[in-house]
Amino acid sequence: MQFGLNFFPCLSPEQRSARQHFSEVLHLASLCDGLGYTHVREVEHYFEPYGGYSPNPIVLLAAAASVTRKARLVTGAVLPAFNNPLKLAGEIGMLDAISGGRLDVGFARAFLPHEFERFGVSIDESRERFTEGMEQVRLLLERENVSHEGKFHRFRNVTSLPRPTQTPRPPFYVAAIGTPQSFEEAGRKGYGLMAIPLEAKRMRELLGLYREAWRSAGHAGNGTVMNSFLMCCAPDRSEAIEAARGPISGHLEGLVAAAAGWLAGTSTKDYPGYDKMIAQLKQETFDQQREKGLAWVGTPADILEMLIDYYRKVGGFEIASLHVNPSVMPLAAAERSMRVFAQHVMPRAAQELAKA
Repeated sequence: MQFGLNFFPCLSPEQRSARQHFSEVLHLASLCDGLGYTHVREVEHYFEPYGGYSPNPIVLLAAAASVTRKARLVTGAVLPAFNNPLKLAGEIGMLDAISGGRLDVGFARAFLPHEFERFGVSIDESRERFTEGMEQVRLLLERENVSHEGKFHRFRNVTSLPRPTQTPRPPFYVAAIGTPQSFEEAGRKGYGLMAIPLEAKRMRELLGLYREAWRSAGHAGNGTVMNSFLMCCAPDRSEAIEAARGPISGHLEGLVAAAAGWLAGTSTKDYPGYDKMIAQLKQETFDQQREKGLAWVGTPADILEMLIDYYRKVGGFEIASLHVNPSVMPLAAAERSMRVFAQHVMPRAAQELAKA
């Protein structure tokens, strides 16, 4: 299994300035190569503390490219609903060149009602905009003199510059939370999958849909699943819990606040069950997340046990994307967690998973 870093800011200016936040993120990113972390990942969200410090992941990843040499740079994920595909394709080509061909591009539908409202985009168009936008970006990266007549964007005889460094383009991922159709479509099209750790039984069902669609479409192997976990590792369990409780609780509270539109009656056929999911998250506590193995917090032995247990229950996954600095997590605690995890969990995880 590969382990990387997932940066997902959930901060207000009163809690931490943007300058301080990005300085800390780039410091942590600079440790990746030496410690064996294989990617740096950044989200795209807007306006609210939950994700609002990252309206353009490509900007952050370009900076991360300058402090790494081996780690992949992962958009986790860009949102076609709020981006012109011509501009997005050009930015992807640019970052692929800057990073020397280390870019992986994750795409997502977006799911926060307030973002659709503020951009003036109908949430009922989210799936159509996602499907069209991702396809247009793919064509622009893979081909020259491209024409496409879409419902939302159209262009004729366009060659996007700069051309991708990787051929025919950087690898694509699709971010999916809980909609079965999203998992199936990602597998059918041969794209990697970005997931969040739902309870094991449900996650196993959804990953099964992805892998079955992958195989049925004739793709080699079983696909690639990247799962994201909140993580804080320390030699002492109580120390890890004390360090992580406030920041992880703050991250969960920020998510619920940003997604409040689902609790206020937002409804669309493209997001079945999102009101129930956010209502459940509103009741979820730090301790519950940890007990379920969805937040990896504890000693190296604790986390190794959580990792192996979840891996086996869901039928395996290839990449763990670790959120080490949620909300107001101090830099020193995040760095120590990275180092302890790299030294004591990564080597044993490789040995244990080889037996799984």
